Amino acid sequence: MSMPDPSAPAPAAGRPPTPVVDRMRAQGAWNPLWDGLRDMDPAWTEQFMAMAMQPWTSGVLEPKFIELLCIAVDASATHMYGPGVQRHIRGALDHGATPEEILTVLKLTTLVGVHACNIGVPLLVEELAAREKRPDDVN
Repeated sequence: MSMPDPSAPAPAAGRPPTPVVDRMRAQGAWNPLWDGLRDMDPAWTEQFMAMAMQPWTSGVLEPKFIELLCIAVDASATHMYGPGVQRHIRGALDHGATPEEILTVLKLTTLVGVHACNIGVPLLVEELAAREKRPDDVN
């Protein structure tokens, strides 16, 4: 994808064409939370979405695998986007994924959240040990 010249005049209608965004909307792959971004900077949003859709358009990975990856991203503790999880589960099933494969992805995704314990529990132990060493009047 070539980068547009930022000094080039905008199309006559005032808005640049957004074929990737338009296709995503037509296919039900558009998150309505992105509407404000699209309205404020349609050219940048189009470029971003074109980059984000590259796994789908490159043909490098099979669609079932991409759907499984999308389930993991949307279900992760840092994202938690239910409509996306549902859409990608449906897509994975449509591309031949088994319920066991999808459940395995969801199980693997929960491991992202365990990092809170990996960080938090040792710090809790450290703070409890430090508290025990303090004189009683400080507690």
